[in-house]
Amino acid sequence: MQLQISGKNMELSSETRAYIERKLGKLNHYLPEITEAKVEVSKEKTKAPEQHFVVQITVESKGTLLRSEERGADLPTAVDRAAAVMNRRIEHFKGKLYDRRKGKKHNSAAHLAPEEEPEIPQVTGKIVKIKHFSLKPMAVDEALDQMEILGHDFFLFFNADTETVNLLYRRKDNNYGLIEPELG
Repeated sequence: MQLQISGKNMELSSETRAYIERKLGKLNHYLPEITEAKVEVSKEKTKAPEQHFVVQITVESKGTLLRSEERGADLPTAVDRAAAVMNRRIEHFKGKLYDRRKGKKHNSAAHLAPEEEPEIPQVTGKIVKIKHFSLKPMAVDEALDQMEILGHDFFLFFNADTETVNLLYRRKDNNYGLIEPELG
């Protein structure tokens, strides 16, 4: 596993780097297929002292991304919390893989809402970040699993069944919606 540690708005000491490596070095025991792990540590000026340090961990395993982000009053606390969340995400991910191998299928497509369009809010801000990523062909169930593993409220993917780009999103009622584009 290749571990990349970076600091944002702060310098990381060698002791801090060693602590992070020691905490995250155990992730390979839980999921040996991890190819890359990125850790971003930042210090923010917040009114709440228990949220000064932010640790984001992103792990890649066979094309699947797992992500955790946690805050803490001090750096070791934030690292410990983020590592604990990552361990839970890995266990959840491994459970999904185990279920698939056993032939059990999560019937998550049944939770998709029938053709409902989200409300369009008024645009008042501006684009401050552009993110590029590769789209891997996958089924709706796999995209739903990936969205849950990442902990996001939406997921953009290339639908292998329809051969179009789709957007999967979590609705306020905790069901899911799927947006399929139509040229018109």
